[in-house]
Amino acid sequence: MTEPSTGTSLRGNTLGVASIVFLVLAAVAPLTGIVVVASLVIAFGNGGGAPASFFIVAIILLLFAIGYAQMSKQLANAGGFYAFVVKGLGRTGGLIAGLIATLGYNLFVVGTIGTSGFFMQTIIAQYTGFNMSWYLWGLLSIAVCFWMGRTGVDFSSKILGVSLILETTILIVFDISVLVQTGYSWAAFSPAAVFSGSFPIGLLLAATGYLGFEATALFSEEAKNPLRTIPRATYTAIIAIALILGVSTWAVVSATGVAQAQATAQKHLEAGDLLFSLIGQYLGQPMAVIATILLLVSLFAAMLAFHNSATRYLYSLGRARILPSILARTRKNGAPQIAGAVQAGFGAIVAGCFALAGLDPMLVVVPSMLGIGTLSVIVLQTLAALSIVVWFRRQRDPRWWSTFIAPGLGFLGLLSIALLATFNFSVVAGSDNPVILSLPWLLVLAGIGGIVYGAVLKRKKPDVYDALATDLEKFNVHAAERGKDPVPGF
Repeated sequence: MTEPSTGTSLRGNTLGVASIVFLVLAAVAPLTGIVVVASLVIAFGNGGGAPASFFIVAIILLLFAIGYAQMSKQLANAGGFYAFVVKGLGRTGGLIAGLIATLGYNLFVVGTIGTSGFFMQTIIAQYTGFNMSWYLWGLLSIAVCFWMGRTGVDFSSKILGVSLILETTILIVFDISVLVQTGYSWAAFSPAAVFSGSFPIGLLLAATGYLGFEATALFSEEAKNPLRTIPRATYTAIIAIALILGVSTWAVVSATGVAQAQATAQKHLEAGDLLFSLIGQYLGQPMAVIATILLLVSLFAAMLAFHNSATRYLYSLGRARILPSILARTRKNGAPQIAGAVQAGFGAIVAGCFALAGLDPMLVVVPSMLGIGTLSVIVLQTLAALSIVVWFRRQRDPRWWSTFIAPGLGFLGLLSIALLATFNFSVVAGSDNPVILSLPWLLVLAGIGGIVYGAVLKRKKPDVYDALATDLEKFNVHAAERGKDPVPGF
C-alpha cells in the first residue's frame, strides 16, 4: 500500500539529545547573543559585573529545570509549555498560555526577519557593493527557513548544528586569545562589580540571552526516548548557554577592563561593534570580517529555530482544535506542513506591512517584534514554572526538593524577571516609542481572549473543551499516580 503523503502525526524517534540541543542553542544564537545581548547587559546593566548576571540567571533556570525535568519525564507533547500549563492550571489557563506562546513566537519570527534582513543588506553591501532591500533579504531568509522546516526537523538540526559549531568556534578562539594575552579578571565577580550600575536590568537583559531553552519540550514527540532525552537536553542547553554567554562576556569585560567595561560598551552601542572591535584587536582584522559573516549565519539559524518552534505551537493548537484543525496536517516525513506555511506566510506579511510603510527595521520592526516576543516567552516560562509546582502539590508528590522547593525558587526568580520585563519594557524593546510601549497590552488581551474562548468552548463545544486535558498531551498516568520517576535509574 502506498504511504499517504499527509497525516497528523509528527515523526517520532528522530531527535537525540545533541540534535535537540543544537535546535535550542541555535535559537539562542551564541554569536548574536554576545554581539547584542551581552553588549546591552554591559552597557545598561551592571557593566563589568555582567558575567555574573548570566550565571545567576542560569542558576534560576536550573532550579526551574529540576521540576521541569520531573514533568518532562511524564509528559511528551509538541505543545511544550502550553501542555504543562493545561496540566497545572487547567484548560483555561492552557488556552491563555497557548495564545501567549503563539503570539510571542510568531512575532519573534517577524523580528528575526527584520534583524536578519537588515544585517544581510548592510554587510553584503559593505563587502560586495550589492545593495538589496532588507525586506527582500528577510523574505528570502524566511522562504529558506520554510523549505528547511518542510524537509524535516532532523535536517534542520543538522544545518543548525553546523551553524552552531562555526559561531561557537570563533567565540572560543576569541576567549582563549583574551585568556592568553590579557587573562580573565576575577574583579568581574566582586560585589562592587556585580552590583554596579543597574543589577536588576542586568539580570533582565541577561535572561533574554536564554530565550529558546524552553523549546526542548516542543520537540518531545519527535525525540528518541523523550522521557530521558528532554530532561537531559534541557539541563545541557542551560549549562551550555551559561558557559558560552558567561565566559565570552567575561572575556569581553576582561579585555576592556572591568571598571571601564560599561563606558566602553556604551561608546560602541550605536555601531554595535564592541565584539568585532575586540576580535580585530586580539585575532586580527581578517577574523573580524569572518565574525561579521558568521553573524549572518547566526541570525539565520535563530530565525530557523524560532520558525520551527512557532510552527509546532500552531500545529499543537490545531491538533487540539483550538485553532483550525488543518494546522495539524503533516507531510509523510512528519513535518508540520500547513502550520509551517502559515507561520512563514504570517511573518512575511507582517514584515511586509512594516516595509510598505517605510518603517526602519532597526528602529521599529526589531524593537517592537522582538520586544513583545521576548516578554511573551518570559511570561510563558513563568506560567509553566507555576504550573509544575501546582500540579505536583495536587498530586501530593513526596519529593519536596525536586517538585516544590527547587521549581518554586525557579518560579519566584522567573516571576521577578517577568515583572522587571513588564515594568521596564522600554529596555527590553530598546525603544521609547509610545506605540511600542503599549504592546504588552497584547498579553492582557491574550489573557482575556483565553478566558472568553474557554467559556465559549465549554458551552458550545464541550467535546473540544473536555479533550484539552487528554488530546493535548500524552500523559503517563500510572507514573503520575505513583509519584515516582517513570524512568528508573535516570
